[in-house]
Amino acid sequence: MTRELTGRKVLAIIVSAFAVIIGVNILLAVKAVSTFPGLDVENSYVASQDFNAEKRAQLALGWTLTHGYADGKLTLAFRDRAGAPVKVRDVTATVGRPTETANDITPDFTYADGIYSAPAGLAPGKWMILLTAHADDGTLFSQRLDLIVKG
Repeated sequence: MTRELTGRKVLAIIVSAFAVIIGVNILLAVKAVSTFPGLDVENSYVASQDFNAEKRAQLALGWTLTHGYADGKLTLAFRDRAGAPVKVRDVTATVGRPTETANDITPDFTYADGIYSAPAGLAPGKWMILLTAHADDGTLFSQRLDLIVKG
């Protein structure tokens, strides 16, 4: 025995389907906005004014940087053009997930044998390192590094 499909039933089906679609869209929009970490710079035009000069100064240093993570320790190795270790005036880094700031940490690096290291309990997955360091003459060296921690 089949029942007749009436206009009310069709209307209820259509309204229910659109309610689910709209509800899911609202949920996703709220989640996207609530987990957004924010702006990198307050005014991109002002930040762009010094970009080229800072980039030229950083390239003139001739440094390369390698990074790694093993046994709960984050390592950074600065090298000059000849491959010799570089001891920087200061180094700071923010380590966090690329999409949110909830797990951000600022490790305290120590220098030994040409390598900067810091304890960092990182869970498996993708991490981002926002690094700034200064040469002895005050030249800024900054990089954004990607780090994959194996599980």
